[in-house]
Parts: sequence; structure tokens; C-alpha cells
Amino acid sequence: MTLLIVYLFLALGISFLCSILEAVLLSVPPSYLENRAQQGSRLAEQLREIKKNISSPLAAILSLNTIAHTIGAAGVGAQATLVFGEAWFGIISAILTLLILVVSEIIPKTIGASWNRQLSIPLVPVIRFIIFVMYPLVWLSNLVTSLITSGKHTVTLSRDEMAAMANIGKKEGVLGEDESKTIYNLLRLRNIPVSSIMTPRTVLISLPENMQLREFLQKLNDIPVSRILLWKNEPDNITGYFLKSEALEALARDQHHKKLLDLKRELMIVYEGLPVMNLHQKMLAARDHIALVVDEYGGVAGVVTLEDIFETMTGMEILDETDVHTDLQQLARELWKKRNPPVRE
Repeated sequence: MTLLIVYLFLALGISFLCSILEAVLLSVPPSYLENRAQQGSRLAEQLREIKKNISSPLAAILSLNTIAHTIGAAGVGAQATLVFGEAWFGIISAILTLLILVVSEIIPKTIGASWNRQLSIPLVPVIRFIIFVMYPLVWLSNLVTSLITSGKHTVTLSRDEMAAMANIGKKEGVLGEDESKTIYNLLRLRNIPVSSIMTPRTVLISLPENMQLREFLQKLNDIPVSRILLWKNEPDNITGYFLKSEALEALARDQHHKKLLDLKRELMIVYEGLPVMNLHQKMLAARDHIALVVDEYGGVAGVVTLEDIFETMTGMEILDETDVHTDLQQLARELWKKRNPPVRE
């Protein structure tokens, strides 16, 4: 009877532990281990390295689990026959199967998956010990696995999965709606062309570069933007831009005769198909707030600002400190309609 109990606990106990280890190993998020490792946890670093070659710990755990099941089931069956007789063999086998299913599979794997963060760090030494003990089988498993995978690298987390995680974080209350939206938009930036966020050429606000400040002062109320484009000879020949604040400072110094050309700044030029992410990096590197967008033929397609990029990231309208309208692109379209009223039949 004693051997029967020993074999039973051997089969269920070791299998219970192996099932918890397997569930924890497969369900603990890499992001959690990365965070704990950055906080200085050496065990988290070790588990992170173990998960990089997941076949080794899985081979060790599953091999030990299979051995425990096999020896335990054989031992329980043999001892049950001696103690209760062959007539009870079928019943004992059915009970053992049910116990293995519930006690060593369903319950421990549920515990491991539900408490993976809490259990992962304390169980690292156990996982390493099992890998060491089962090393011959682990080596054989790695050999077979390498032949199957042929050294292919598996991506742990794709961009689509990160976007889905942001949405899940919002639903579970971990992230706010604005935070989730910002993360989602950031992941889309490299797929969005500049042409999708720019202010089109037909609604741009621009002035001739030879205009004097006294003339500009008369138009001041009709110009709601803080960075104004300059053109030479014709409106499509954009040569640069100037800051409205600098023009007002010059007017305050009674420099009414001064031309806008004297306030002109260089304007970055970008292709309309450039991804927004690349544009963001270029503008930050150059410390520019505005860029002229050109089409494939070099013609003016529109203008894009750093505010447009941030609005795309956050999904919110961002205003310059001197802007007075909420949607400058919409305002520009309204001004264009005023300048070009529809023809009545």
C-alpha cells in the first residue's frame, strides 16, 4: 500500500510541478521580464535568456513530465493489482487517468497561466535545475528542433500585435483612451505618406516676398497662421517662409518699409510619398517646424508642419501659441472658397 501511495504522489506531484512550469514559461510576457531585468533582477535576466531558446526548457520539462507519468502509472497499476487484485485494475486506471487530467494538468496549468508574473521569478532556479538534470534529452531535442526550424528567427511581437495590446490595455483600464490612441497612431506612422496629412497647395496661405510690411499690416487680420509662405513672381514658386511674430516686431520698431524678403527663412522640401515617421525624424534633426511638400514632378503639392505630425500621433488638434483657429486646414479651405466663389448659372 505504501508503494502505491508513493507511485501515486510521484506521478501527480512531479507532473503538477511540470505543468505549472510549462504554463508559466509559455505565458509570462517578455515585456514583464524585460522590465524586471531593467530593475536589476538577475533571475528575470536568466528567464529572459531561457525563453530565447524556448525549446530547451520545454524539452526538459515535458521529458520529466512524461517520465513521471509513465513510471507513476506503471507503478500504481502494478501495486494496485497486488493490493486490490486484477479485478480492480480497470477502475484504478480510470481513477488515475482522471486524477492526472485534473490534478496534474488542468489545475496547475490554470494556476501557472493566471499567476505567471508572480510565479515566474521564484521558479527560475527550478527550471534551470530541470534543464541541467535532463540535459541529454534537451541536447537531443535541440538537435531535432534545429533541423526542423533551420535556424529561422521567430518574431516575438509584431506591430499588429502591439496595436492590439494597446486596444486591450484600454479595455482593461491599464491605458487611457488617449494613450491607447497615441500608441496605435505611432505604430501607423511609417505607413502614412506625407500627402495624407499635409495642407494641399490649393488652400495654402502665401504672400509675395517683395511685399512691404505696411501692406502686410493691412492683411494681418486675414492671416491666422504663425508661419507664412513666401513666393516670387508667381504663387506656385514658393521660396521660403517668415514668422508673423518677427514681422510684428519689425512693425513695432517702425520698419514699415521693410520687405518680407528680409524676414525670409529657408524652407525644407520633402517628397509627398515620404512616410510621416521619416519626416518626423528629418524635421527634428533639422529643428524645422514646417516643410514644403512636392510631387513626383517637383511641383508644389502642399505644406506640412510639425503640428500636423503631432496631431496624427495623438489624434488631437495642436495649436501654435499664436494660432487662433482650431482647424487651420479647414480654415484655409474656407478662405479659398471666399476668394473663389462658385459660379452661379
